[in-house]
Amino acid sequence: MTGYESTRRRHSASGLMAIGLATAALVATAASSLGNQSSFAAVRQATAAFHDLSAAEAAGYGPFYICTDEPGQGAMGQHFVNGALVGDAVVDPLTPEALVYEPKPGGGYRLGALEYVVFADAWDAVNAAPPSLFGQPFRLITEPNRYGLPPFYELHVWIWSPNPRGIFNDWNPRVSCAHAAE
Repeated sequence: MTGYESTRRRHSASGLMAIGLATAALVATAASSLGNQSSFAAVRQATAAFHDLSAAEAAGYGPFYICTDEPGQGAMGQHFVNGALVGDAVVDPLTPEALVYEPKPGGGYRLGALEYVVFADAWDAVNAAPPSLFGQPFRLITEPNRYGLPPFYELHVWIWSPNPRGIFNDWNPRVSCAHAAE
């Protein structure tokens, strides 16, 4: 075998190995995504009734703060929070602490996202690491903050409304608070 043939075989073998590793990475990413999709199916089923705002209110959710937007970023919408859920150190994907509604033209709201919230002091007292769901770490909101709350961890999940910035991004450029007062 010539030096050229030997080098060519090594390059072919390393090329095949690189393709194999890339394929494995894609399969792992797809499996992770499918894992989230099956989790999302259960979450959708658990929260579907909250498309009806009166069902959310009957379950203990009430309006919190104002319709939240961020110039140049988009909006979250109007949060409806279940205070009893926020006060504990439990994060359950089937019972979000907050429901985020998009104000509709002409009045009313459309369920767009879920938000998982836990106060940092309560969580940190019994956990060594910040919370995470669906493979995503929660974001720590320090104080002072626009909500007047003590430090808390939060994660938005745009499960009912597409978000071009990503399902876990806080801000959705397709959402506006312009109709909040209607």
